[in-house]
Amino acid sequence: MSKVAPITQRKDDHIRINLERDVRSGLSTGLENIHFIHEALPECNLEDIDTSLTLFNKKLQAPILISSMTGGTQDAAAINMRLAEAAQACGVAMGVGSQRTALEHPEQSASFQVRKAAPDILLFANLGAIQLNYGYGLDECRRAVEMIEADALYLHLNPLQEAVQAGGDTNWKGLARKIEHICKNMEVPVIAKEVGWGISEKSARLLADCGVAAIDVAGAGGTSWSQVEMHRAPDEFLRNLAASFVDWGIPTADAILNVKQAAPNMTIFASGGLQDGLDIARCIALGASLGGMAGLFLKAAAISSENTVETLKLTHRQLQVTMFTAGLENLDKLKHANLKIK
Repeated sequence: MSKVAPITQRKDDHIRINLERDVRSGLSTGLENIHFIHEALPECNLEDIDTSLTLFNKKLQAPILISSMTGGTQDAAAINMRLAEAAQACGVAMGVGSQRTALEHPEQSASFQVRKAAPDILLFANLGAIQLNYGYGLDECRRAVEMIEADALYLHLNPLQEAVQAGGDTNWKGLARKIEHICKNMEVPVIAKEVGWGISEKSARLLADCGVAAIDVAGAGGTSWSQVEMHRAPDEFLRNLAASFVDWGIPTADAILNVKQAAPNMTIFASGGLQDGLDIARCIALGASLGGMAGLFLKAAAISSENTVETLKLTHRQLQVTMFTAGLENLDKLKHANLKIK
């Protein structure tokens, strides 16, 4: 029997492995095949490029999301605070990591509570959807939102990660009905989020029927959590099992199009292997409203808040220059950009 590590130990393992090891998917995001038409005469002023938007009644300066990463340990608390300070300074959205550890160990809740550093940001609480099949319900979802004064709730979907880790939660039968119950009864929007293997058309339709307010596709091409679990597996059997799935998943570009096809009116967040502001622009042109990144900001936040702010500023400027040189003055025009897809 494989030994199951305590949940707080898993959190520290995840941070360490993501910072120290190569845990990239064997697939590409597909975004490298998406190209804008360069305009030598763009007929717009770079300084007038408008990247602002309003989402869930919160004004954002740019369609950038610091994707859900961590929480639940002392190291995670420092990282979350730096991420939040940077998000506040730059006017972007942020999600925290899974709050299950704080619900089960209330002394860990402070590591997620970033509102004092970021009073104005669009902030997402986060729980594993699978926990609804293991005793969680509306009360736990509400407690997660209240804990961090969140504007919305992520329910993350990670069947492959659960299947390759010691003691994973693998009974996913009947989960859609429970997600629907949460969507109908929560006081804030509920967002379904994959964690790095993408969303199919079938899953998108099912989630739309559940009533989710948005879908974060979190496609393949970035961090592979099966690779993360491979590095922390307690025995050779689980290491070999996790290693088998390095090429698994739906690339991010395909996942965006899947959701757009299956649920045309769904709000889409794009994450999974995005590298810079150019990738965010590509995702928005494909149909997303936000572009999320985790690894880039995690590495910056491991250094300082200032480093994270600089990373965000560069990402924002990359997005603005992309729009400028494609002659697209605002996000609405970016959503209708002419693209060349190889």
